[in-house]
Amino acid sequence: MVFASFNNIISSLGFSTLENYEAVNKSIVGVKKRILPFSKEEFCVSQIENDQIKSRFSELGDEQLYTKLEQLSILSINDVLQKSGIDPKDSRTLLIYSTTKGNIDLLETPQNNLIDTKRVNLWSFANTLQNYFNLSNTPVVVSNACISGILAIIIAKRYIEKGLYDNIIVCGGDILSEFTLSGFKSFNALSNEPSKPFDAKRTGINLGEAVSSILITNNSKLASVYNTQIISGYSANDANHISGPSRTGDGLYHCLKQLNISETDSIGFISAHGTATPFNDEMESIAFERANLSNVFVNSLKGYYGHTLGAAGVLETVLSLESLKNQRLIKSEGFEEIGVSGKISLIKEHQNNTFSSFIKTASGFGGCNAAALFKKL
Repeated sequence: MVFASFNNIISSLGFSTLENYEAVNKSIVGVKKRILPFSKEEFCVSQIENDQIKSRFSELGDEQLYTKLEQLSILSINDVLQKSGIDPKDSRTLLIYSTTKGNIDLLETPQNNLIDTKRVNLWSFANTLQNYFNLSNTPVVVSNACISGILAIIIAKRYIEKGLYDNIIVCGGDILSEFTLSGFKSFNALSNEPSKPFDAKRTGINLGEAVSSILITNNSKLASVYNTQIISGYSANDANHISGPSRTGDGLYHCLKQLNISETDSIGFISAHGTATPFNDEMESIAFERANLSNVFVNSLKGYYGHTLGAAGVLETVLSLESLKNQRLIKSEGFEEIGVSGKISLIKEHQNNTFSSFIKTASGFGGCNAAALFKKL
């Protein structure tokens, strides 16, 4: 068996999983209008305060030697290592890092002479983390658009099932950057207000920054924090368009059907990708209906965090594990009136419920899709 275990979330809502879960459960939104260093206009984003990062990282290292994303990643991974007690130097332990842009800010802002600009390369970024933690194995980087986080968890499960490793830390992270914001702005995909996934009045996404880590393990003792197994996980590409998803939800539908969901799974909810863009939300709703999941509750957490890109799949899985542990359904923040053609059941208010499983989905540019099923033992 492969289990989801100790974890951490660092975001605009806190520096631990508990802080984040409590904030979301109180409907606190991390998305705010801000003027960023590279622009005079306001963007509606979710941003981690730099002063807090520096203050917390000072206990672990010299901030001048590490980029913002590296500092956040070290903080998050270290938290999981401390909680779990696993040895990063063990040859049966691996780090998988999911990101879409990594140290993209090294291309945009002047850095001190202590940080090599080569760390903009994902392999070099990963090597920095390897050197900090003295990892026995070279980290694996997963960079497959917005499914990177959940795909990394699926890959971790496969590695463990093949007997290659016993413990894998999956860490996902991305930060706000001029490059990323400019890209989404060029698509007219950004919203000037907090996003409204699946809502009739949705106008686009908010971007956010976060880092989240989770231990995937075959050790039943380490699994006791949730006693939750990763049952199955699949990815597929609909090959529709460089940025537009399949209009019939083919790729995501294929992933959902491969999960082999049974009547005994007692699925409490689907943690959807839910970007609040017209095409993504519509596609997901069609895929859910085609997969006969219309009666399963659905939420999107992007109303709280914005779209955190490579971190999204990990962060949203961690919060879903907390929901399962607490038997609590988290509402889809920003949703008021259904705005998609597929028949789905959005969670309108926080509520207690009894369930044993949840599904996490993600979709991204280039036609990529992924889905995973998690079940409490």
